[in-house]
Amino acid sequence: MDLFSAALLGIVQGLTEFLPISSSAHLVIVQKLLPNFSQPGILFDVALHGGTLLAVLIYYRRTVWELLTFKNPHLMWLLIIGTIPAGLAGYFLNDLFESMFASLFWVGITLMISGVMNWFVDSEQRIVHSVQGKQISFPKALIVGIFQAVAIVPGISRSSATIFSGTMLGIDKKQAADFSFLLSIPAILGAVVLQLTKHGAAVSDPAPYIVGFILSGIVGYFSIGWLLSLLAQNKYKYFAVYCLIVGALVSGIEIL
Repeated sequence: MDLFSAALLGIVQGLTEFLPISSSAHLVIVQKLLPNFSQPGILFDVALHGGTLLAVLIYYRRTVWELLTFKNPHLMWLLIIGTIPAGLAGYFLNDLFESMFASLFWVGITLMISGVMNWFVDSEQRIVHSVQGKQISFPKALIVGIFQAVAIVPGISRSSATIFSGTMLGIDKKQAADFSFLLSIPAILGAVVLQLTKHGAAVSDPAPYIVGFILSGIVGYFSIGWLLSLLAQNKYKYFAVYCLIVGALVSGIEIL
């Protein structure tokens, strides 16, 4: 893998990890377009996710510090409960999820599913409408966590799935987004550890991994603020249209 490919993929990861357009789908598409691209397992993808993990840690550094110093035990338990479904799915179904990265057709289909979820984030339709419903409870954290587990499938955007499920449960959109990003911390960390355990010794040239890691972190940091701004302006439907168009094109081209 050359440095240009690593840099390009790092930028793509940083832009798409927090925007609701599926980083996994875009990585699969761009990697298919790059000549002679190869990696052990999905280790390079995980390195890119490590960069965006650093981005969210820095962006939410005050909240993360509260969690590390046990000053917010309620949020800590919410994150633990929300992490359990993805942890179980990632551990027991890891090989299945990795195999899904090979099919662009299904990546296109799942990307369109993300588009549908994005469309409803801006909608006023909610399953829960009460004032109490705007807070994150333990059952709601578990449901959002289940949607995060589903988003391990390539093409299903984690941001789409978690923010969609949170807003449909009546949680305030800003709060749902913040919870989504904080929930990504243990999920990404778990994926990094799992892949390093499987493929850590297979890296012969660390330079592309370092370049991808740094760029995904820098771009990812600014992407978080951009998404929160667009969410407040009810512009999530733009992402819906984008996912539907790109997903249809990818699946259509793959059929042809």
